[in-house]
Amino acid sequence: MNVTVENLAPCKKLVRFELEPKAVDEAFEQMAKNFVREVQLPGFRPGKAPKDMVLKKYEKEISDEVKKKLINDTFRQGVKDQKIEVVGVPDLEEIQFARGQSLQFAATVETAPEFELPEYRGVPADRDMATVTEQDMERALSALQGQQGKFEKVDRPVKQGDYVVVNYTGTSEGKPLTEIAPAARGLTEQKAFWVEVKPDSFIPGFAMQLEGAKAGDKRTVNIDFPQDFVTPQLASKKAVYDVEVVEVKERNLPTIDDAFAKSFGAENLEKLREGVRSDLQNELNLRQKRSIRNQVVKSLLDKVTFDLPETQVQHETRNVVYEIVAENQKRGVPKELIDQQKEEIFNASSGTAKERVKAAYVFQKIAEKEGIRVSSEELNTRIIALAQNYQMTPQKFVQELEKRDGLTEIHQQMLHEKVVDYLQEHAKIQDVPAKEQEQKA
Repeated sequence: MNVTVENLAPCKKLVRFELEPKAVDEAFEQMAKNFVREVQLPGFRPGKAPKDMVLKKYEKEISDEVKKKLINDTFRQGVKDQKIEVVGVPDLEEIQFARGQSLQFAATVETAPEFELPEYRGVPADRDMATVTEQDMERALSALQGQQGKFEKVDRPVKQGDYVVVNYTGTSEGKPLTEIAPAARGLTEQKAFWVEVKPDSFIPGFAMQLEGAKAGDKRTVNIDFPQDFVTPQLASKKAVYDVEVVEVKERNLPTIDDAFAKSFGAENLEKLREGVRSDLQNELNLRQKRSIRNQVVKSLLDKVTFDLPETQVQHETRNVVYEIVAENQKRGVPKELIDQQKEEIFNASSGTAKERVKAAYVFQKIAEKEGIRVSSEELNTRIIALAQNYQMTPQKFVQELEKRDGLTEIHQQMLHEKVVDYLQEHAKIQDVPAKEQEQKA
């Protein structure tokens, strides 16, 4: 077998293969024997039909099987001998194949990038020394208090802090907002819409113009949409809203005392505060850990530059686009608005995809160098946990994963987690006062 390699571009090669006629003929002979042994012709027991009859009847099938097997075997052995790490599916062309002739074909392949690992031990990271403050405690208790607040209808003018139920329609330059921004149906007209009366509620400036109104009143609300408004077509535009106040509601909050604490399963207010403080500290610890991990990974990736396989970047970009669209749909963003932002979504996804692919190669190389592995037991434990989350049996979950090579994906994800754990364990962490950390951010 003869193999020649030509570099076409970074991470892309043209590999030419040639297999001598003798090997081709031997493959034909072996495949013919297999067919004679396995096929059944009318009037003959399996394996007893004359060879000439079998070859005549199955000539095309034998040739196709030989061709497929020789190309696969030759390609696999050739790239192994040349130490080429192929990524994705090769593009085959220029195939010459016939009995008594050499097999010749070319394959355009994408290859894994070649690069030297930077120093990955002792990567610097800052850990902010933030602590749980009394202000944090008060905000958390206020949030719990808000969960048990009750709304009561009141017969008085609207004041700041109230909630109003309104009907409204909005126009700009005398036209419905949907003529300017088709996706802005919710901004154009709503019935029985709840608005909290505070400066930044709903559209900035909308709610505060309702102060002093009573149920049944009608108001004209003038709006200047901000330059960075979420609907780009309306940014910096002026709008007029015809608003009808349907109801005025006041939120009454419970007193934060022992009875309040017991409603959350705590023995008394002191125990509730202890639980809240513990929860806040755990959240703070998680944020610190996440920050350190992000800093270490970013610092490491910034130290190394190499070309990436285009196909992998394209595939990962599609994955990121899907994630962004799914998250937006989950948040209730209209399909029309998502469609309008296709270009922005794609550009953001492309950058994220490149970072993911780059990180995967760096992490894989570190794992190989440090002997970091994911055991079968660890993989099985993760699969069982994920299956429970999806309310499926592990067997059914594995079947679903196998349809899209999901087991490999989970294995890689776990391996990368272990590598980041290793990087964090060996990072050079410096404690930084919380205010200084905020300024750096």
